[in-house]
Amino acid sequence: MDTDTAIFKGDLWTAKKVGTTYIVSVKNKSSILEALTDFVKNQKIQSGEVTGIGAVSEATLRFFQPSTKQYVDKTFHEQMEVSNISGNVSQAEGQPLLHLHITLGREDYTPLAGHLLDAKIRGAGEFIFYPLDAKMIKAKDEEAGINLYDFKK
Repeated sequence: MDTDTAIFKGDLWTAKKVGTTYIVSVKNKSSILEALTDFVKNQKIQSGEVTGIGAVSEATLRFFQPSTKQYVDKTFHEQMEVSNISGNVSQAEGQPLLHLHITLGREDYTPLAGHLLDAKIRGAGEFIFYPLDAKMIKAKDEEAGINLYDFKK
């Protein structure tokens, strides 16, 4: 095996590290958030970027209403293609925080998009993590009503 390559396994995921980048496969029928949060904890990733594709059988999306500072959640129970997941990894209150957005394709080829609260893999779940060599902290910004980077922490 190449000395710059390693393979890791969790209950819900497998991963290959190439250089500083991770390629992650989430197991069929697993929660994306549960699997990726476990992966991030296992590999001690404190910050970075994540992208992904795959397919899901259900997804719960969030939409933030700035006027009320509240999230509106909606769950979709159908087979959908994940054309893109993009997001970042940071820390909030001492725990890993995955902030993910998703674009989904429905059977009739119409799209759904939003903040990903969670989704269940049905088929493939393929992700790439680009860790940063830094700890990034997010904290609640009361004016905005959401977690934002706090570069002073």
